[in-house]
Amino acid sequence: MRGPDRRAVRTARRLRREMTNAEAKMWYLLRDRRFLSFKFVRQVPIGPYVADFLCRQVKLVVELDGGQHAESARDVVRDAYLVGRGYRVLRFWNSDVFVNREGVLTVILQELEKECGY
Repeated sequence: MRGPDRRAVRTARRLRREMTNAEAKMWYLLRDRRFLSFKFVRQVPIGPYVADFLCRQVKLVVELDGGQHAESARDVVRDAYLVGRGYRVLRFWNSDVFVNREGVLTVILQELEKECGY
């Protein structure tokens, strides 16, 4: 299977430098195995796309979306691409990271538990 394309790699590098406030907050919560010792990486190229956060161990993608993603047909195509390659995709609004952080982390935990059989 082919790896990520060059454009996605360049985009991922740029996105790592230019995180949104919500992405920075989520990265603080997930980095360095802080979340139940699961390793997450950020801005990961997968084929032509870039996932905000990925736990490779369980193929779980976590996406944070701003208002531009409301009812986005591109996101539907993107999610179908990822799911077709065995990834599970969770989407949260940027604002949820600030006003409902515990809820976001609970949903992520539930997905991790499903995969690991906790």
